[in-house]
Amino acid sequence: MQGQSQQQAYDRGITIFSPDGRLYQVEYAREAVKRGTASVGLRTPDGVVLAANRQVSSSLMERSSVEKIHTVDDHVGIASAGHVADARQLVDLARRRAQGEQLRYGQRIGVETLTRAVTDHIQEYTQTGGARPFGVALLVGGIDDGEPRLFETDPSGTDYEWQAAAIGGDRDVIQGYLEEHYRPDSDVDGGIELAVSALSAPEDGLVAPEDVDVATITTDDESFRSVSEDRLESILADIDEEVADE
Repeated sequence: MQGQSQQQAYDRGITIFSPDGRLYQVEYAREAVKRGTASVGLRTPDGVVLAANRQVSSSLMERSSVEKIHTVDDHVGIASAGHVADARQLVDLARRRAQGEQLRYGQRIGVETLTRAVTDHIQEYTQTGGARPFGVALLVGGIDDGEPRLFETDPSGTDYEWQAAAIGGDRDVIQGYLEEHYRPDSDVDGGIELAVSALSAPEDGLVAPEDVDVATITTDDESFRSVSEDRLESILADIDEEVADE
């Protein structure tokens, strides 16, 4: 009983390490991310692709109200997995940092600089009494001086740079698909096809166009753009044809 009560004490306190060096609340936050619908990000020589599964729990729900991909600045976007409200708070923080950089220095914030600002904020909530960690992971993608960059943030406040990454539910399956099929020399259109195919990997077939949200930031104009549902339908039709030919 004594060991169980000690375990519960470590379990409740975000500022208390367990004897084996673990912060249980951070681990629970990671579990919250795993329970969210998946998001994918990948970079190509000519841009970054962000894609998210936005399936709704009811046919009565407005799909447009499910926000998984957010624009931060003209050259930066964020895809999330986990608690949507937590993601919204971090996206708002990122937007304020981007606007502050523009106002103070008259220049756009770097993608890595922005990611570090967000993860620094996340990390503070892993050592603050009376608070809890953010139950969300983010994929931050954008263009730095003509170079595509892609970062992942973790509930612990750690950031990683990736060529292609998945977060959220079925991450292992989707990440395995990306590792098998990712090509560094693919263009943005190929990146969109791969992102949609990766999100479909845990399913029996391809995701429906209305169940996926895709955005790109390209090097030619360094602008964030959402991919229309009509274009997604065309891309999914092309994928179907390729599968049939195989």
